[in-house]
Amino acid sequence: MENWLISSLHHLGLEDGSVTFIYWIIVLSGLLLLVYLNRMICRRILIPLVRILTRKTISKWDDILLNEATLKSVCNTVVAVIMIALTPLVASEGSAVYTFVIRIFWIYLTVVSVQLACTLFNALNLISSESERTKNHTLQGVFQMLKIIAICIGAIIVASIVIDKNPMKLLAGLGASAAVLMLVFKDSIMGLVAGVQLSANDMLRPGDWITMPKYDADGFVVDVTLTTVKVRNWDNTISTIPPYALVSESFQNWRGMWDSGGRRIKRSVYIDMNSVAFCSEEKRKELIEKGYLAADKGEKVVNLTVFREWLEEWIRNHPLVNDKMILLVRQLQPTPQGLPLELYFFYDGINWVPYEHLQAEVFEYVFAVLPEFGLRAFQAPAGNDFSNNRRIPTHLY
Repeated sequence: MENWLISSLHHLGLEDGSVTFIYWIIVLSGLLLLVYLNRMICRRILIPLVRILTRKTISKWDDILLNEATLKSVCNTVVAVIMIALTPLVASEGSAVYTFVIRIFWIYLTVVSVQLACTLFNALNLISSESERTKNHTLQGVFQMLKIIAICIGAIIVASIVIDKNPMKLLAGLGASAAVLMLVFKDSIMGLVAGVQLSANDMLRPGDWITMPKYDADGFVVDVTLTTVKVRNWDNTISTIPPYALVSESFQNWRGMWDSGGRRIKRSVYIDMNSVAFCSEEKRKELIEKGYLAADKGEKVVNLTVFREWLEEWIRNHPLVNDKMILLVRQLQPTPQGLPLELYFFYDGINWVPYEHLQAEVFEYVFAVLPEFGLRAFQAPAGNDFSNNRRIPTHLY
């Protein structure tokens, strides 16, 4: 076909230079027209047909895998293969035109093949994130590393086509500079290894609430990539943490609290030790009448004992308290600020706002009910206590 076209141009009386130039224009225009026609056929016929077929299936993975980006990449790859096959029909092998055009199409095939591989990796990552078996594993970093490998291989092949060298020789040359490559991709390699460890040991999942003060991170994991772990903090700021830091350093994962369905409340009330005493007979009768003390208790009863036992039972019967988890009211080591009485129990839920409301409700009630038992909460004297010749209660000295 090449000889026929050139001889036809010579019959028109054109000079050799003009014939060559016009021949190149005709060949390139014809190839571009074929590329356009192939792309139109793929996008107007094949892609709509595949979409119709995937929509009729029950499974969802095929809709994700055969998405628009993947189908377009497949069409581009098919077009490149067809053009490589058709090139010998318009140019003789070994000619300058054939060498130039075939290299262009091989480069194009390499680029669209890499693009197809990357879109497939993106689709597989999305499928794994929605699958019940793999959604709790941080596989995004693995797919990102595969994309980097595919891009590097594509770049080596393109370079070998341009300089007309065997790609294996280029790979052998790159082997000598492996140390430099490891330095360039150090963070990516460490991130990949850390991602595998995090996934294998189930240390971190997207959606986990983690705390890592060193990186000012206190919130939910929103993204786990090859080089960073993004945490949305409670103030809606974003903290980024290197994945290898989560393996080599300590962080707190609150997933266990979410899975248990209970959120711990652990706070102390400081009792003025001067107010701790045996209950008088009058006080004892008063506590029995109000339901704070059982009538069968002995005569010598300490008011703090009555309060501690009653408070523990009151908390246990609260409708928002999880009574199936640890619940106790205990004394801690006495301090100069008083005797700490620690309330240790769990809210029957995990949401933050009702958790804080329950905590406030319990301690507001505790402070209000203390005088009923003849007890006082310790409070250091403030400046206002010394002004206006006010007398400071003796229990504050």
